[in-house]
Amino acid sequence: MKKIKELKLKEHLLTAISYLIPIVCGAGFLIAIGMAFGGSSQASLVQGEFSIWDALATMGGAGLGLLPVVISTGISYSIAGKPGIAPGFIIGLTANAIGAGFIGGILGGYMAGYLVMAILKYLKVPAWAKGLMPTLIIPFISAIVGGLVMVYIIGAPIAALTSALTSFLSGLSNSSLLVFGGVIGLLSGVDYGGPINKTVFAFVLTLQAEGLNGPITALQLVNTATPIGFGLAYFIAKLFHKNIYSKVEVEALKSAVPMGVINIVEGVIPIVMNDLVRGIVATAIGGFVGGATTMILGADATVPFGGVLMIPTMSKPWAGVIALIVNIIVTGVVLAVIKKNVPEEEMLLEKEAEEEEINLDDIQIF
Repeated sequence: MKKIKELKLKEHLLTAISYLIPIVCGAGFLIAIGMAFGGSSQASLVQGEFSIWDALATMGGAGLGLLPVVISTGISYSIAGKPGIAPGFIIGLTANAIGAGFIGGILGGYMAGYLVMAILKYLKVPAWAKGLMPTLIIPFISAIVGGLVMVYIIGAPIAALTSALTSFLSGLSNSSLLVFGGVIGLLSGVDYGGPINKTVFAFVLTLQAEGLNGPITALQLVNTATPIGFGLAYFIAKLFHKNIYSKVEVEALKSAVPMGVINIVEGVIPIVMNDLVRGIVATAIGGFVGGATTMILGADATVPFGGVLMIPTMSKPWAGVIALIVNIIVTGVVLAVIKKNVPEEEMLLEKEAEEEEINLDDIQIF
């Protein structure tokens, strides 16, 4: 177990995903805009026989089609640095070519990176050949070994697994979709962009690469709804004549809510840390309901980030809007009800402390 931890598998995957997100977002918006105006993704663009919308859709489709290559290259680079780029790229292309998909790209990236590390550690070459190591020897050996392993050993089982997983999830009943979406929503929200959220993100990004956009939409809408729900809770609590936030927390909300609109959930962390259990409970309930609603209604954003900017990329934008509103309302109501009232005395003490901090009476001018 210790040796597995030393490999830092998760860290390398998350690093690669951070490289991948801008490509997915750019390509996703291109294909969404192109197809929204009647364009289609084509195998090739013949001069004079395509519109600008066809061009945009084709550009986006080409970018999304290379996700296994990008993730493989990113993981290999994270493990082995520059020598890992070429073998990661080639093995990723191989995984794409044999239908191993995103999962194949991930495994190919690990294989490429650790092959490079092994070559660097164990392969001894004459002094005159050391200059050839990064440009010829390492890329050639790691690419040919890793590529052949991908084609003849691990590629076919991965392709079969990917196909089976995609078929299974595509055939889920409404009740199963409700539970599946709810679990994704719950896990996405409970650590506010932390390791659980990122682990779930890696899984749903794999599904998106296979054409299933619902799960990643559920995750991202939960991230968007949570800070807004915390803001709504402030106004709902006022209806019950409660002060659920201190003045410092109210100030934090002023930045957390706008951040949430564009899918940055971390702004609520300072607020949650002051009342951890209630904050997580409200987020979990809201996330479960929001994720379930997303999957049941079929919200399917083509981009994995952007908050409300994801909604125009959906085939059914109204489904995304409804899921977002439901998540926000449930989070806000639950938090407003279960959160304790902040006594007026405590609010006054905070105000006096602020006044003391900015008191200018002690300043002396000589």
